[in-house]
Amino acid sequence: MAAAQKDRSAKTAAKRKIRGEEELRMHTMAGTRQVLADLMEWHQIDEQGEAMTLALHHLHALGPSGSAPFFAPPRHEYVIPENVSAKLTLAYQREALRICGED
Repeated sequence: MAAAQKDRSAKTAAKRKIRGEEELRMHTMAGTRQVLADLMEWHQIDEQGEAMTLALHHLHALGPSGSAPFFAPPRHEYVIPENVSAKLTLAYQREALRICGED
């Protein structure tokens, strides 16, 4: 006789607990999902969990200094255009004159 679904679920949960298995979930944007899909395609990996596990283990194998560049996200710098800078300077000077004129 086949085991009931409840019994199978309990058995599976017990195995996971013994192994120390834990479910990790993450929400991603389309770009991150595409990166994972590309990696999976390039390396003929069918399961997302397997791809992420391999990536994490390989990054860990690089050690702290070897993996550091992968955890240093690029910082975006904003450079104020000259025309905006000139308008801000002019506005600052006008405000300074106005404040000085009130004294």
